Amino acid sequence: MKKILFVASEAVPFIKTGGLADVVGALPKCFDKNYFDVRVIIPKYMCMKEEFKNQLQYVTHFYMDIGYRREYVGIMQMEYDGVQFYFIDNEYYFSGYQPYGDIRFDIEKFAFFSKAALSILPVIDFRPDVIHCHDWQTGLIPVYLKDRFQEGTFYQGIKTIMTIHNLKFQGTWDIKTIRELTGLPAYYFTPDKLESYKDGNLLKGGLVYADAITTVSNTYAEEIKTEFYGEKLDGLLRARAHDLRGIVNGIDYDEYNPETDRMIAKNYNAKTFRKEKVKNKTALQSELGLNQDPKAMMIGIVSRLTDQKGLDLIAYVMDELCQDAIQLVVLGTGEERYENMFRHFAWKYQGKVSANIFYDNALSHRIYASCDAFLMPSLFEPCGLSQLMSLRYGTIPIVRETGGLKDTVEPYNEFESTGTGFSFTNYSANEMLSMIRYAESVYYDKKREWNKLIDRAMAKDYSWSNSANQYEEMYNWLIGS
Repeated sequence: MKKILFVASEAVPFIKTGGLADVVGALPKCFDKNYFDVRVIIPKYMCMKEEFKNQLQYVTHFYMDIGYRREYVGIMQMEYDGVQFYFIDNEYYFSGYQPYGDIRFDIEKFAFFSKAALSILPVIDFRPDVIHCHDWQTGLIPVYLKDRFQEGTFYQGIKTIMTIHNLKFQGTWDIKTIRELTGLPAYYFTPDKLESYKDGNLLKGGLVYADAITTVSNTYAEEIKTEFYGEKLDGLLRARAHDLRGIVNGIDYDEYNPETDRMIAKNYNAKTFRKEKVKNKTALQSELGLNQDPKAMMIGIVSRLTDQKGLDLIAYVMDELCQDAIQLVVLGTGEERYENMFRHFAWKYQGKVSANIFYDNALSHRIYASCDAFLMPSLFEPCGLSQLMSLRYGTIPIVRETGGLKDTVEPYNEFESTGTGFSFTNYSANEMLSMIRYAESVYYDKKREWNKLIDRAMAKDYSWSNSANQYEEMYNWLIGS
């Protein structure tokens, strides 16, 4: 039995701020339980849902040195969906209203978390063959493993994988502070290790010391070796190119299933969508105060409202787009200028634009089920989950060809009648607008072609089982069997 340990800063259903939580919550339960014992360690945040906090069982506690402090390390556990989760408890670090806040304190908090995650292993009597680390919050684990944890035999030979979910976030601060917080000697703070442009960089430490590196799509794995996408670590990623691979994320096909989804107005599947899908649209029009018109092309956006997501492109052509025969439904929060921009257009084009400037999981399901097309013009997108959810619900994605969007959305070809969505190449508002208008023309003038697009979209399989197979193969390769 091969033992795999996931360590991460968030996991559904316990705590979630982004796609990382979906991966850590959904992937571990997809491995073949006859061959893999996969467990997960996350922090026990005070801001977790009460229902879960009340189910945690206390295991034990001890005290640990971190920098110049001695800190309490509590261990709690619970089984969820057949997977064993461990929670590291410390009120000083994890009592905030949200998982992340001030980056200086976050660096200290996750230095503590990384060291604690390694320290509890003998206590819970679990010696993993592979520790699978996620994003900068766990970047110190491969470093600590090479440094502090080599005395005695317990930790020797444990392999590590570093998965990059978004290279933009790296955990950087000045070297003096990071040395004090981590207790690591000066030896580690050189340009070939944790130093990056005169600062200490936790993600870089993980990328230097991990045995393998993955990221969440093949295209993104290639992109981050270039200067434009490499966030100043492209040189290191080129140097480690033979240890770097892309594995596309999946989505939970039980949770996102138009046939059984309880959050949507009318269930449907690949056979019945022609009659039933539109009933979701008319229900959403009535819920959000849009003009009641089952034939109007409805475009959805469910997103963080930031530059990364291509919102500046949308802002640039928004007035023009609203002249078209479309309806636009937006859900999400982010930069104030984009929140206000959508509010303005919802006021200016009442009945055509609905701006929902908050986050609501149930409403996101209704948008995926109701819309005809889904707009995602990202500047960069390591994997992207929204386009996978759209495909699952037969809502045709309109995306920019970058990262995971390029890997998962096949562009429509009218001559061969192939493809599952529409895509444009350059980061250009005009190119995006002309692609949206091309999609409109297919939707309005070639209904049979549009329905075939939906057939192909709903036939795609981006469930986790596919990704899990590729991770299993990598674990076997690392362990050497």
